[in-house]
Amino acid sequence: LMRNWTPIREYQEILFDRFEGIARITINRPRYRNAFTPTTVMEISNALGICREDPEIRVVVLTGAHSPAKEGQSEAERLRTEAFCSGGDMHVIPATRDYKQVLRGGYVGGDGVPRLNVLEVQKQIRSIPKPVIAMVNGFAVGGGHVLHLMCDLTIASENAQFGQTGPKVGSFDAGFGASYLARVVGQKKAREIWFLCNLYSAAEAERMGLVNKVVPFEQLEDEVVAWAQRMMEHSPLALRMIKAGLNAELDGQAGIQELAGDATMLYYLLDEAQEGGQAFLEKRKPDWSRFPKLP
Repeated sequence: LMRNWTPIREYQEILFDRFEGIARITINRPRYRNAFTPTTVMEISNALGICREDPEIRVVVLTGAHSPAKEGQSEAERLRTEAFCSGGDMHVIPATRDYKQVLRGGYVGGDGVPRLNVLEVQKQIRSIPKPVIAMVNGFAVGGGHVLHLMCDLTIASENAQFGQTGPKVGSFDAGFGASYLARVVGQKKAREIWFLCNLYSAAEAERMGLVNKVVPFEQLEDEVVAWAQRMMEHSPLALRMIKAGLNAELDGQAGIQELAGDATMLYYLLDEAQEGGQAFLEKRKPDWSRFPKLP
């Protein structure tokens, strides 16, 4: 099924478009297996901010751009090169800086400043009050594996592969990439994933609970859109509250703050809250007697 995805805004390293109430953020660096740079991450962050503020956007999809077919390459061979995201691009090194100095402190963008700004995007995905679906069309490894993990749901094509690579290249994610992974797959499996740095097929990922559903590659977008449309049939406020509730138990005081903020928003919609504010403006005592005191 061909869909008319309408561009929302133009960026350098991502594509950002929408279909009905669905916004799609696509990492657009297929030449580098959709590895992210500080610029990529800043653009994803900006797009997520737009998704949060736009009331017409109900569901967010995160994916990677398709790999172009090479001359003489079969479709099966091309699918083996597809990538959702292969993590941080370790080749982003300004020519004017010393190689050993550049890698100290994080990934270096065009301004020469080392950053780990993908950690902020992880938190954005976690806290945006709308469902986020990872549409995994190929490799989800390293930082890309953590990105899909942070999404509320993951739907993968049969050619997708999952795994961590950090310890192989002198890196790691001891935050959500470790603690939340353990909550999803269990402590033993999480340690296996990080200590061995194996790759797991989509079917294996589904069995361990990392993936919600696996479909043939050509059906991936259809399935993701179907899941998004199903969620858009439901109460957006109910989905918002259940997402906050699921996060709160794992995220400590930050998670409780998110849940409490949503509860405060709900309270402000009540006549009881309006009475308090109106009484203040009218310089009178509020009349709380007419509001229910439920058990």
